[in-house]
Amino acid sequence: MNKTSKRSKFIAISIATAATATLLTGCTININQPNASSMNGMHQGHGTYSGTDVMFAQMMIPHHQQAVDMSVLAETNTTNPEILALAKQIKEAQAPEITQMKKWLTDSDASMDMGHDMGMNGMLSDTQMDALKAAKGADFDKLYLEGMIEHHKGAIQMAQMIANSDNDEARALAEAITSSQTEEIEYMQGLLGQ
Repeated sequence: MNKTSKRSKFIAISIATAATATLLTGCTININQPNASSMNGMHQGHGTYSGTDVMFAQMMIPHHQQAVDMSVLAETNTTNPEILALAKQIKEAQAPEITQMKKWLTDSDASMDMGHDMGMNGMLSDTQMDALKAAKGADFDKLYLEGMIEHHKGAIQMAQMIANSDNDEARALAEAITSSQTEEIEYMQGLLGQ
């Protein structure tokens, strides 16, 4: 192999390695820099949200939406006042957060999804959601609590992505998710133990 071929191969490997490293570190492209490249549904924007903030929103919106959907099921699948109150609380907290994160994406000129599946912790599978939809009464309560505990744990893990964000609003949302959902996990574990 001549020097030119070796150098071309080295450059190609270096570019591939750098691209992989960027993907593995959470797509931390700064979308606010002029001429920032587009990646995974993120586009140059005029907001103050980093690539990590944007990726978090793209992941957390469907995550929160599933928690809202699970809580809507409680309205017809249980009569337990504690579960109904908890479901209402979850909907009232997470629906506005969805709206808030959608605004981040709009302000950043980013798409609402990443363009690929990242596999988020705590998400219920289609089979689990079907079982929850079919369950009634105490069976629903148990599945709802078990599912929502894991869902909240996943959200808390995801919130760590933006816990040190340079954006005050993003950092505040991470703190709010971590605080409120930690309290709700403890409450739900208590309900399961009854």
